[in-house]
Amino acid sequence: MDFQLDLNLFEDKIEFFEAESIKKLEEKIQSQIEINKAILLHVHSVSHQMFVSEEGRRFYSAVVHFKAKK
Repeated sequence: MDFQLDLNLFEDKIEFFEAESIKKLEEKIQSQIEINKAILLHVHSVSHQMFVSEEGRRFYSAVVHFKAKK
């Protein structure tokens, strides 16, 4: 039996985050940044939005693009 291990690293990774406060959103993103450092990814870009519902509640979302360090 042949066993092969493919050690190709991620080159790009896009993650989506959402929260009801900007502080919680920042905490979620920062936590994931630390995790992705372990697989040698850094933040390439961040895009974020805020939505206000009809009831006046704010909702925050973000897309973070991670790229491999070169």
